[in-house]
Amino acid sequence: MSVSEIGYRLNKALHTQAQNLGWSTAHKVPAPDLSHDGVPFIQAAVSADAQHYCDLADEILQGRVPLFALDKRGPGLPWNWNRDPLTGVQAQLSFGKRIDYRDASRVGDIKYLWEINRHLHLATLAQAYSLTQRREYLDAIGAQLTSWVEQCPYLQGPNWTSSLELGIRLINWSLTWQLIGGKSSPLFDGPEGATLRTRWLESIYQHVHFIQGYFSRYSSANNHLIGELAGIYIATHTWPYWQSFEPWRQQARALLEHEALEQNAPDGVNREQAVSYQQFVLDFLVLAGLAGRANGETFAPAYWARIEAMMEYLASIMDVAGNVPMIGDADDGYVVRLNSAPEWCPYRSLLATGAVLFERGDFKVKAGTLDEKTLWLLGDASIKQFAAIPTQDVVLPVRRAFPDGGYHILGGDFETPREVRLLVDSGPLGYRAIAAHGHADALAILLSVGGKEFLIDPGTYVYHTEREWRDHFRSTAAHNTLRVDGLDQSQISGSFMWSRHAQACCEAWEPGTEADRFVGSHDGYRALPDPATHRREILWTKPDRTIVVSDRVDCRGTHMVERYWHFSEHCHLIVEGSAVIAENQGVRIRLAPEGAPVEVLVKRGDEAEHLGWISRRFAVKEPTNTLVWRSRITGATTLETRITCFV
Repeated sequence: MSVSEIGYRLNKALHTQAQNLGWSTAHKVPAPDLSHDGVPFIQAAVSADAQHYCDLADEILQGRVPLFALDKRGPGLPWNWNRDPLTGVQAQLSFGKRIDYRDASRVGDIKYLWEINRHLHLATLAQAYSLTQRREYLDAIGAQLTSWVEQCPYLQGPNWTSSLELGIRLINWSLTWQLIGGKSSPLFDGPEGATLRTRWLESIYQHVHFIQGYFSRYSSANNHLIGELAGIYIATHTWPYWQSFEPWRQQARALLEHEALEQNAPDGVNREQAVSYQQFVLDFLVLAGLAGRANGETFAPAYWARIEAMMEYLASIMDVAGNVPMIGDADDGYVVRLNSAPEWCPYRSLLATGAVLFERGDFKVKAGTLDEKTLWLLGDASIKQFAAIPTQDVVLPVRRAFPDGGYHILGGDFETPREVRLLVDSGPLGYRAIAAHGHADALAILLSVGGKEFLIDPGTYVYHTEREWRDHFRSTAAHNTLRVDGLDQSQISGSFMWSRHAQACCEAWEPGTEADRFVGSHDGYRALPDPATHRREILWTKPDRTIVVSDRVDCRGTHMVERYWHFSEHCHLIVEGSAVIAENQGVRIRLAPEGAPVEVLVKRGDEAEHLGWISRRFAVKEPTNTLVWRSRITGATTLETRITCFV
């Protein structure tokens, strides 16, 4: 850590101790001035399917909310906001900032506990109420808010540990507040209703005050900081009832504009090198922008331009069938859940929103349709706006080279049933020194043919539990790249930390009408006693639809080299000697090694080596096929892989 970060963390520790002793807190909340209101930025989507939201709300009334591997089995009734729905562990109401939320014996699996406390489902109840005016949904919101405030007193327990969690809760409280009618909602009628409004507003003030003094700065300034700032910015527009909220809002706006550019590269790639966090951060930025726009406060043009570039990246890496690679960490985290349909895709949804915001025909084509999340955010007028966007001159993919993020797209016949789309990674490990959400995937490739996934990134699986699995899913062996002497390119030093980063780069990028060529390298094995450099050249030739991957290991001594190929769970494999044919719903590819002799291994659901698994959802893994080619080399050696695509 830098000297300035050490000083910041020391001051933060002193502030925490002061609050533990009862100083610098917001136990006594100033009386709100309710004479003026913020302008809502979300309203009832009249065209939405009311029955769909009623069905979701009825499930919530029974205590059934989707929670990762639990689906709709948890958390059950009565609502217990300090109990982990997965393990049943009841967290104690001690001073929140001192709770070790990574200690499963104290809090259970914190991801499950925090997820229900983000209150995304309260916004769902509010959506159902806004469309039907059914009182049971409104009463359920009141009952849950009352129980939450009672069970989660200010600064006590696991729900007062992370500023990001408070920020997300504030955003969903804002949506709920707007959809039920604001301060004049029938929920607040009568003495009990007035008491609820008072207690809710007090907690809102305490949330904002907490975040304002507990930002994630320096090495922790990733998506957490953006989420915290968005929470403050949206809350201070929604509830402009205290004088202190005005300067806090202006500070949040200025910092959001800065962090939007700092954390997201000019080419639109989020610097955490994790696609799931790309959509997470985009939601924060878009929601804050919409809140500001509704209230007559515009963000700088550069802010919106960076959002547009981030959407361009998503549109470019999405294949013809809408598949998006699972690069980097993913925890199924959403800021809001305004559309809970099983087939809903957050990436297509963002592109639908972007199509309307930026009048982009290419985004419209990739989105396919206007989804209901966009409808809630932009209103019923967005239906006509989306329909009016021309698409006849659209050229896709939007972009093929992302030099800042380190991604390049090779292939041909894009956006057709014959599409071949290969994505190669030569970017940084992750963001800043700890690279919290990055994976050791330098020079990994991902391949989709005809809209069918073949070579995939297996995903993430878990965060705070099952450390061996956590480490495996972000290891070099879990990606379609080359490993030397059984070691990772970068060195893991904690669940969200790396002590040594492989430095990767693109040495050549030559797209053409007949062929695409990429060359990249990384220094992840230069620390070996006999230093080795991995250089990967990829040549895609369009007439014969063949990809040649040439892996050169520059070294002097003898090393064990492994090439890993992870297949979609929908692929059926046929092994022909050292070659493999993979078939996915009528589409086939063939992988054959050339060069040094190889030992061929096919792993499926291997618990010992952790190979042959894919995790499409957080905390859920299922078997798939992993092909490993092992070769012992001496001195500089080139190993070739020929991939032929049949469609």
